[in-house]
Amino acid sequence: MRFAHWTAASVLLSVLLAPSGQTARSAQPFYEGKTIRIIVGTSPGGGYDTYTRLIARHFGRHIPGNPTIIVDNMPGAGGLVSANHLFKVAKPDGLTVGHFVGGQFLQQLLGKSGIEFDALKFEYVGVPAQDNFVFGVAKATGVTSIEQWLASRTAIKFGAIAPGDGTYDTAKVAEAALGLPIQVVTGYKGTAPIRLAFNSGEVAGLSNSWQSFRSTWRKELELGDVIIVVQLGPKPHAELPKVPLAMNLAKTDEGRKLIQAVAQAHGAAVRPYVLPPGTPKERVEILRKALMETLKDPELLQEAAKARLEINPGSGEELERNVKELLRLEPAVAARLKEILK
Repeated sequence: MRFAHWTAASVLLSVLLAPSGQTARSAQPFYEGKTIRIIVGTSPGGGYDTYTRLIARHFGRHIPGNPTIIVDNMPGAGGLVSANHLFKVAKPDGLTVGHFVGGQFLQQLLGKSGIEFDALKFEYVGVPAQDNFVFGVAKATGVTSIEQWLASRTAIKFGAIAPGDGTYDTAKVAEAALGLPIQVVTGYKGTAPIRLAFNSGEVAGLSNSWQSFRSTWRKELELGDVIIVVQLGPKPHAELPKVPLAMNLAKTDEGRKLIQAVAQAHGAAVRPYVLPPGTPKERVEILRKALMETLKDPELLQEAAKARLEINPGSGEELERNVKELLRLEPAVAARLKEILK
């Protein structure tokens, strides 16, 4: 009986003592002492890289446990290499985030070879900005307006990354829908290498988001070396009220639908931060909340303003809806896009 009494007392003592240690362990945030790796699908120095490095400097403070944030670049095929890596290779543990060109979602719909991901299975964290694509041409071309360009018979050489990237997709769609004389040169690893090619005279134009232009092409804009002649969004950007819309220049209903589709693919969903399929839901929610808080952080906003980076965020839920909507594109329009963007 004494033994039984002693045993019961020991059990009671262990129960009383154990919760403090267990509670401390369970209360410890998952991300404490961890490192989050953000993989950027383009080369250093471009818009995707610039946004990500800005976010990385502030992101950890808004995640319980204050993890370390590192940024790696994995350029290739307009972000396809990194998108495939995130889907097939990265562990779904909430420690690897991907940031690649959202135009790859449209390429999945069009059946592009080499795509090894299913966009419907990614976990979506959010976007820092929703892009407005514009066309910039070199002052040296002598072209100062879209009307002058349309009347010209001389093709302007545009630098581009690859199908699936906005630098390629928007240029090819405008060529088909508007009859713009463009020669698209692919193979660049990002918009930073295209800027170098532009400044050396290797190419004379670029289709890029205004958000990226205003931040990473500041010198060229200030000097007047690049002239913005048309924008592809559904409405003018507030900073470009006099630059005409491609939508209004299209002569056919098909042309307008093509421009609308590519503008959507490279607009609200073009700068996605995503997680591998199967990432635990609670970690997805932690990172979704943390990204939105980061993009409201006064220190980040001050730094973004200095760098001329526009912050116009979209939540993970909004991003997921946009991707699903894009994948339900009208079959006839999708078929025509496939022909154009092959």
